[in-house]
Amino acid sequence: MNGPLLQRFDRGVRRLLPFCLCLVLSLVAATPTRLPDFDMIMPALPLIGLFYWSIFRPDLIGWLPAFALGLANDLISGTPLGVSSLLFLLVRGVTVSRRRFFLSRPFRIAWWGFSVAAVCASLAQWALLSVMFRQTMGIRAVGVEALMTILLYPPLSWLFARSQRSMLINA
Repeated sequence: MNGPLLQRFDRGVRRLLPFCLCLVLSLVAATPTRLPDFDMIMPALPLIGLFYWSIFRPDLIGWLPAFALGLANDLISGTPLGVSSLLFLLVRGVTVSRRRFFLSRPFRIAWWGFSVAAVCASLAQWALLSVMFRQTMGIRAVGVEALMTILLYPPLSWLFARSQRSMLINA
């Protein structure tokens, strides 16, 4: 009796790994730093995880987990509720629809695709927040944030690939 129950529990915990990693990235992104104005240009770390898992394991980050991740990101970072959820759902939808293209191409193509997604998500967030707060936010910070996010994609995707090979083979 314990064997099948423990196997189901193990499989369930393994299936939660992508969501939990993205949640940890939200917490890391919201961690205060002592660098002046760095909080204004913090890279969109959970977006990296969402993009990666939407390509390689879309079954583990579905619509509901992407929405929940966006809500959690909004609560953690102080962004108005729903902004990250909307952006994460859009990025997930576009990424899953182009999944076959990315799977059959080298890494640099996926990185290019992520770069486009990161810039579009940053600009969309900038536009949404500018409308919500009724004032134009600084566009330079958006560019720096997008650039930092793009530059962090390779090391984080490497970590995700390692975790996928070691933990999610049978999930």
